[in-house]
Amino acid sequence: MSRIGNKAITIPAGVEVNIAAGNEVTVKGPKGTLTRQFNPELGIKIEENVLSVTRPNEQKHTKQLHGTTRALLANMVEGVTNGYSKELELVGIGFRAAVSGKKLTLNVGYSHPIEFAIEEGLSVECTSATAIKVSGIDKQRVGEFAANVRAVRKPEPYKGKGIRYKGEYVRRKEGKTAGKK
Repeated sequence: MSRIGNKAITIPAGVEVNIAAGNEVTVKGPKGTLTRQFNPELGIKIEENVLSVTRPNEQKHTKQLHGTTRALLANMVEGVTNGYSKELELVGIGFRAAVSGKKLTLNVGYSHPIEFAIEEGLSVECTSATAIKVSGIDKQRVGEFAANVRAVRKPEPYKGKGIRYKGEYVRRKEGKTAGKK
């Protein structure tokens, strides 16, 4: 039994949910609009500002889709009301980031700057030279962009240098020691 799939999603005021043929769900809210196609086997219903997902049978695949679909719908509703954001920190001497127009430029110890094109629907700001904030209404796109930026220079365990999420703990290792001869 899917505990997540059976939870109802309450639709807050100011959010409009439309279900088209083939389970194409469109969620409109104060921050924007999200559309996603879901498996047509599952039943998605709206009753009195409560969104619910039902499954037709008890097969393993259907149970998995049930919980996933409900979680994705809840993320869509949350995204158009509050939005999502991820914060990154640059740790290292000379490491810095800057946003100019629709480009994020990173100087992280390579011989050349790394540039990222900022996608439509995402906003990226540098609160300081060593802090980046990625925000938007689609949780998956925000997380993916932040992960791609972090992948440029992951935090290394010896000195802790690199790009990390704000509040991320980097497990440190002891360096080499001189052995006996």
